[in-house]
Amino acid sequence: MKDGFLTSFVNVSRVQPIGGLDEYGVILDGWLTVLSQLGFHARHLSIDGDLTSWRRRQVEGITLRFRHLGHTFGDIVLLWNTEHPGRMAVDLGSGLERLAWARTQERWYQLIYGNFAGTAPPPTLDAIRTATLLLGHGITPAARGAGGITRRVIGTIDRGAARLGVGALVRDMYAYWSLVGALRAPWPEIARAIEEEMRL
Repeated sequence: MKDGFLTSFVNVSRVQPIGGLDEYGVILDGWLTVLSQLGFHARHLSIDGDLTSWRRRQVEGITLRFRHLGHTFGDIVLLWNTEHPGRMAVDLGSGLERLAWARTQERWYQLIYGNFAGTAPPPTLDAIRTATLLLGHGITPAARGAGGITRRVIGTIDRGAARLGVGALVRDMYAYWSLVGALRAPWPEIARAIEEEMRL
């Protein structure tokens, strides 16, 4: 995975219908105000994109991307219905982790995994991070459905890198995910479930 990307992340977004381009401008201005309050200096921010519209089925749009000191951390999309151009919406989004990365300029893997950065291949760290979130919300491994996703995620963990267990990393990721919402299962149960699935 490239720097700035994760399988699971905290989504920061604003999606709403708008009545005209003035509202789009107000939303864009409001986002720039939020970024300023978060410590992003205007001198280091840029907005780029192509003003040529793209089309997907009955929707057209324009996408502009936000960058801070070279790191792309989000975008704002103006959307409209191709048959009824007056029906417009704005989709503004970023990820909490990407915002922190762009603001702090910290190395990506160090920011996300802290002391665990470099202890295993990034895809394994990412899989354990995501499995912690899924299992923490009660989505247990299964052959199909949502549980099938949990099984697939755990299946990407490098067994050799995790041969001493996953408990310490799960505990760390559990603390992170608990900041944004209550998890149903305790971290030892999540670690046990991952290790049992890895032995199948």
